[in-house]
Amino acid sequence: MTKEIKRERHSPRDSRKSNKLDFYSKVLDEAEKLDFESASGVNGIDDEITLLRVKIKSVLEKDPENIRLIMQATNTLAGLVKTRYRINKEQRQGLKEAIGNVLRDVAIPLGISVGTKVLGK
Repeated sequence: MTKEIKRERHSPRDSRKSNKLDFYSKVLDEAEKLDFESASGVNGIDDEITLLRVKIKSVLEKDPENIRLIMQATNTLAGLVKTRYRINKEQRQGLKEAIGNVLRDVAIPLGISVGTKVLGK
């Protein structure tokens, strides 16, 4: 009988997560390491945008006179939102064409009035 050796397969992403944790492990306590592991599976910045909005609301409720902190948080939020919705020129053109197609193929046949400027005519 041959003995089969089962090997766990790890994706390159798992390896990157492990490397990042190894890099930061010197400065994280055990609770932070667990939080790091949980957060490493999150893609995008939507959760951070939501968290920052909650924190801004909290500052406004508890310390409304702290204008410096409110402005810093608001500017950070603006930067995150800008980053989240940043699209390049090709994406913008594709989005414009897609919207035009929807308007031409769906809205107009349904009798919904659309300006000619929107359709590029």
